[in-house]
Amino acid sequence: MIDTQTTSWVILAGGQATRMGGQDKGLIEFNGKPLIEHVMTRLSLQHHDIYINANRHQEHYQHYAPVFCDSLANYPGPLGGIHAALTQLSKQWIGFVPCDSPYLPEDLVSRLCARVTAATDLVAAHDGQYPQPVFTLIHRRTLPTLEAFLASGERKMQHFHQQVNTEYVDFSDSPNAFINLNTPQQLTELGQNKNE
Repeated sequence: MIDTQTTSWVILAGGQATRMGGQDKGLIEFNGKPLIEHVMTRLSLQHHDIYINANRHQEHYQHYAPVFCDSLANYPGPLGGIHAALTQLSKQWIGFVPCDSPYLPEDLVSRLCARVTAATDLVAAHDGQYPQPVFTLIHRRTLPTLEAFLASGERKMQHFHQQVNTEYVDFSDSPNAFINLNTPQQLTELGQNKNE
């Protein structure tokens, strides 16, 4: 277990969002406000040290939190944002959430921090059926492993989990918290069927 206040948290908004027609997902409106605002609201109730990883529209995101971009070219996905955070932020433990999950767990920070042991490199959420690899807390010591992993051409989060000492936290009590919005259809359907 680690103290939640010894961590920093990053909202990952740096992707290309190809399935959303290339729109910047964090700035797409959902139930009357941008997705980033939903995520920021949930996360800021749990922690105060929050950043946003964004490769476009940084001026918009700066209204919510300090912004940094990927240091690697060609949009390497969530791991690009994680690499940039581990390089640029100072704390030993850094947590991550995606910008397109407006119902993220309200106790995510405390539950991930509670699972850390001296041997743990990475802690990630599991919804009871599947790992949720982007909802993760990572120690800075994994940076050399991550750099070698990315240099090999790998991009998948779950494959990276296999390279380090990973623990999963069971969130089967709130599986809907990990709903993410990848397409305009999902955005419309979720907005019609569920209210905050």
